Amino acid sequence: MDDRHMQIGEVAARTELSLRTIRHYEETGLVAPSARSQGGFRLYTETDVQRLMVVRRMKPLGFTLDQMRDLLDATDRLDADGGLDADERETLLARLREYEQVAAEQVDRLRIQLSRAEDFAATLGARLEQNVSAARP
Repeated sequence: MDDRHMQIGEVAARTELSLRTIRHYEETGLVAPSARSQGGFRLYTETDVQRLMVVRRMKPLGFTLDQMRDLLDATDRLDADGGLDADERETLLARLREYEQVAAEQVDRLRIQLSRAEDFAATLGARLEQNVSAARP
């Protein structure tokens, strides 16, 4: 991966997260800057950005910070793959499968909510059009 370092402002722009949110995720242990500049500024790598993108994608699905931390831990351990025995690996994969299932269920719920919201907006639009048409001479 790219080992170029980015300051927090660039990371915020790339992830569409606020500086405050990125700092909060750092404080809660979800992400840590890979380095600091001589002036003490946080420096992030592409790997850090990808980690923040995972968190950003989990947030609207209702995952808690603890769940995010747990998923990131599982993926970190699988990616490192240093010395995992078959049982550990299968346990981590089972955790990932559980998160995948929960995410898919939440996406289905959100699709239903979106459909209802679109129906509501269409109903309002039709009602407005009906009333505007009735008011015309």
